[in-house]
Amino acid sequence: MLIYTRSGDDGTTGLYFGGRVPKDSDRPIAYGEVDEAQAFIGLARSLSIPGSDLDLLLIQCERDLWVLMAELATDSANRHKLLESKSVVSAEMVTALEDGIDAVMESLDLPKEFVVPGGSPLSAQLDVARTVVRRAERAALAVAEQGSYVGQYLNRLSDLLWALARQADATNLTAKDASLSSSKEHS
Repeated sequence: MLIYTRSGDDGTTGLYFGGRVPKDSDRPIAYGEVDEAQAFIGLARSLSIPGSDLDLLLIQCERDLWVLMAELATDSANRHKLLESKSVVSAEMVTALEDGIDAVMESLDLPKEFVVPGGSPLSAQLDVARTVVRRAERAALAVAEQGSYVGQYLNRLSDLLWALARQADATNLTAKDASLSSSKEHS
């Protein structure tokens, strides 16, 4: 099977359920930004422990982004063909993110000042993913249909990534503190 079709050589791309648009139009730019966000979340996930709660949560977010991209890649005339939580973002998907944010925040003390990214490789990568999601949110708002949950989903996803980055910072600080205490005890 060939992965190239040559159909986009004219500068257009196909939409979900049909139709073609220029590759540099708002719709492909929006789902392209989301695709990039998904890739950065995958990079952050690669720094997590396979099978851990974080790994599973980020996999779910990546899968949700497929749904979101399907919605963005569908022309308004074909929106009626989309299926809730399969190819169009649902309110329940947004609520699931809110539940995830709440669960993470219960275990954290909020920072008392602006966060300087880079407390650990994982937290830094989660912060990069968060900023890419924010950019994707701005692009998606240009094409999201009225009543769509796309904007809310991306907004909550960036909040979740911020909370997860702070959790990774706290975990890293605890590990660093433990290693510093251990090295002082051995001195």
